[in-house]
Amino acid sequence: MFRVIEAFSGIGSQAKALKNIGIEFEILATVDWDINAIIAYDIIHNGVPDLDKYKLKTKEELIKVLSKYTLSSDGKKPLDETAIKRMNRNVMEHLVAAIDRSKNLVSITDVRGENLPNDIDLFTYSFPCQDLSIAGAWHGNNSGIDRDANNRSGMLWEVERILMERNDLGLTMPKFLLMENVSNILCNTHKSNFEEWQNNLEYMGYYNKIYKLNASDFGIPQKRERVYMVSVLCEGNIKKAVKEYIDNNDLSIPMYINNINVERVGLEDILRVDYSNEVYKKEADESQPNDTESRRKIYQENDLLYDGNQVLRDVVTTITTKQDRNPNSGVIEYSAQNENKSNYRYLTPRECFMLMGFDEHDFQALIDNNFPVTKSMDFFVASKLYKMAGNSIVVNVLEAIFRQIEDIKNNILNN
Repeated sequence: MFRVIEAFSGIGSQAKALKNIGIEFEILATVDWDINAIIAYDIIHNGVPDLDKYKLKTKEELIKVLSKYTLSSDGKKPLDETAIKRMNRNVMEHLVAAIDRSKNLVSITDVRGENLPNDIDLFTYSFPCQDLSIAGAWHGNNSGIDRDANNRSGMLWEVERILMERNDLGLTMPKFLLMENVSNILCNTHKSNFEEWQNNLEYMGYYNKIYKLNASDFGIPQKRERVYMVSVLCEGNIKKAVKEYIDNNDLSIPMYINNINVERVGLEDILRVDYSNEVYKKEADESQPNDTESRRKIYQENDLLYDGNQVLRDVVTTITTKQDRNPNSGVIEYSAQNENKSNYRYLTPRECFMLMGFDEHDFQALIDNNFPVTKSMDFFVASKLYKMAGNSIVVNVLEAIFRQIEDIKNNILNN
């Protein structure tokens, strides 16, 4: 049994990858404070929530439970008590149920080393990238992962704190750590901070391997390069064997990737352009922007993925947290006669989920279990779905990494 903690768990690409490759695993805990991701994770991985026992609670009881946690509605700033009190009861019930079922410890800042169980096989952490990304730097934000920056990407040091607390208390350490973040973490601006992090992990007994991997090399038609760092706890004299294994099975070497028989998905298998399907037609209509000068510029300056007859590209540009932007991941010719609308549409949230390696039924589970928060609006609106997809990790890349981790665990650590 593979015992896992998902920190910054989002919609659970880690759990999805482990399930896909058939590893028997248990999620010991998740850690995420974004109420949208918390509820989505629960539905995708735990199924339809049974809310009966939560409906028996008064609203004051639900508020008391939620007030114990540091929660966020946007992933940027915490909700205060007033905002929690104003929360729609439907959201409260789903949220409390999701926290319970996903064993969510909520904000990383509230987790202590001793709160975690012993015998953790894998601890994953994909801390926020906003203050590391090139886009952030373009807006004048160069604070990155500075210890004293007090920003979202600085949540890396909360992971360090938790691990150091366990180390100092003599508690068992996770056998494997997996970090994922934007490739800009390797640039000169952030180099010294990232090296400090690696050195601290080495002090705690870990051997680190850094990969820069592109989703398009692992079967998903998306150009999405990210940095992954696998850290292996090397007790005794196994460091040499671990290093030798990774050197001989280097996922960043194209020849090696070609030899592991990656199953590839074509863009034509993902784009939902059969508009005789009422669901796909409705989602396409909702993804069709207004006909404005700025949207015409988007059409001219981004890749045309589909011209109404055939798929023109092999891959899309990186899926981000929104598609109504320039640049975006690509546009699709769309001739539906909707008044004052452009002659194209964006990728739909469904297509974005699938371009992150999730199955269509994962996305459909969110739609089937959507719920009202006002008379005219459901909880999972398109903007939230786009954001959750853009913030996730490509499942297929994780599958390749987890296969290696399983090999090391079974053939080196357990020998």
